[in-house]
Amino acid sequence: MARTQATLTVAGRTDAGVHATGQVAHLDVPPGAMPPDQLAHRLARLLPADLRVPAVRQVPRAFDARFSALRRHYRYRVCDAPWGVDPLHRYDTLGYHRRLDDAVMNAASTLLLGEHDFAAFCRHREGASTVRALERLEWTRDGPYLLLVDVAADAFCHSMVRSLVGALLAVGEHRRPPDWPAGLLRQTTRTSEVTVAPAHGLTLVGVDYPDDDQLAARAERTRALRVAL
Repeated sequence: MARTQATLTVAGRTDAGVHATGQVAHLDVPPGAMPPDQLAHRLARLLPADLRVPAVRQVPRAFDARFSALRRHYRYRVCDAPWGVDPLHRYDTLGYHRRLDDAVMNAASTLLLGEHDFAAFCRHREGASTVRALERLEWTRDGPYLLLVDVAADAFCHSMVRSLVGALLAVGEHRRPPDWPAGLLRQTTRTSEVTVAPAHGLTLVGVDYPDDDQLAARAERTRALRVAL
């Protein structure tokens, strides 16, 4: 069978160095192509060691991995142990030099929830909207020194999650007050006040989609440019 060039569409484009355990992608294949289960096995033999496709399945023609998505879920890992990060997690966890106050970080996070213009936290892209609906931004401790922040939104603009984390880390070590990150939402351009958190602590962990009969409508709505009210 002759090779056919295929275009891959992914649910979320991550910054260089960011991990993904829940990435979703789609591609169109010609009639009579390899069955999905065989394709998954073949890909496992071809892909590099740091990339795996755990499952392949056929989806409706209206499905679009990017535009049909309802929301994306990210997790950022921070270790504030005085001796640093466990060596086995040095590639997916940020080592932080000071003890963090997760209670005050959650207080600050709550003020950021909802639909806002997150321009202060996003890298500018010509013609792209920075209005997003932030549904979850929650810090929890997993043991005495590991902090996890779970973030969910309908979509994220470039560097948004890492910028939010960077702002909240400043709050967590009491360099900034809890209302400071939300106050940045009044700005209409990216701010230099926020230190962007390193990429390696962030992982895309999941993408949600509607039922099959709602896929086309969701894609159409997502493509519409949003503005702040």
